[in-house]
Amino acid sequence: MTSKYVLGATICTMTFFASSSAFAHDAKMPDDHAPIGVMGDHNHKQGEWMMSYRYSQMHMEDAARGTSSINLSDVLVDYMAAPVEMDMEMHMFGLMYGATDNLTLTGMIPYVHKEMTMQNRMGVRFKTRTDGIGDLKFGGIYTLYDSGINKEIHRRSDKVLLNFGMTVPTGAIDERGNTPMGANQKLAYGMQLGSGTFDPNIGITYTHKNQDWSWGTQANALIRLGENDEGYRLGNQYKATGWVARALNDNISISARLEGSLIDKIHGSDDDLTPTMASGADTANSGGKRVDGVLGINLYDPDGKAKGHRLAAEIGLPLYQDVNGVQLQNDYRFMLGWQFAF
Repeated sequence: MTSKYVLGATICTMTFFASSSAFAHDAKMPDDHAPIGVMGDHNHKQGEWMMSYRYSQMHMEDAARGTSSINLSDVLVDYMAAPVEMDMEMHMFGLMYGATDNLTLTGMIPYVHKEMTMQNRMGVRFKTRTDGIGDLKFGGIYTLYDSGINKEIHRRSDKVLLNFGMTVPTGAIDERGNTPMGANQKLAYGMQLGSGTFDPNIGITYTHKNQDWSWGTQANALIRLGENDEGYRLGNQYKATGWVARALNDNISISARLEGSLIDKIHGSDDDLTPTMASGADTANSGGKRVDGVLGINLYDPDGKAKGHRLAAEIGLPLYQDVNGVQLQNDYRFMLGWQFAF
């Protein structure tokens, strides 16, 4: 599915939803929460709950070395097989609870589907697939600063939040599949469902709101600890994003943001993977830097029949990519999300 069809379907879905959507708790405008792709941008009052569901899709194709595109044949000079394209889908289920007015507890668990098309030196194309639960995430959001309600605009002007948590290795790291190289082959690092390690994450979020506009920034780091049972650990991840949103009316807001990410290389290696068999089995081909441009839309109706519900979507395209070694390039990503607070 190309990005233009995904975007078209999203617009149609949201047009239908606009007549009955509603937003949660004390929010007054559709942009009172950050774009749906930004996690941990808000907290909840004591005793308040919020359930959420996010569906995301990422498509990758065309090989690159560093910042330059290369032909598949160039990759096959060094490897017996190389990826042609890859799709990753994720269903993320989340829960938030206001332990106090300043501390919100969070938990998220993903269900992941990955599918990769590969080609070997003989020109044979084949697919590998994995499905299952990913790594469980739990943590908290603590208010470091809250300017309170601005009486002129009836909104909270400024807020600074501390984000913290831990990723628990519930996702499989020993997935296998049948390939032309043999039956029941260990699949490459990128096709596994989890990290295999307990990984802390920490971040900070700032948001500002005025009458019709809002903006914010967030920076966070995911630190990999130790080594998993297969003899390696994934690279640390560092991300930063900044966004601006405009409320078109009381029900709809649109947003634009930039997101930059830096991912370190994999440390160690899995003894069941032979680096020369496939480019994804070589840890030199992991990590890199990327900047994405992301457009989004939020919908809610404070007086609608579905009060407490929110629907939002984002679509992102890469503006800059610099991969380590040779890897597929990101083509587009998409997220559709629903939230319900009570």
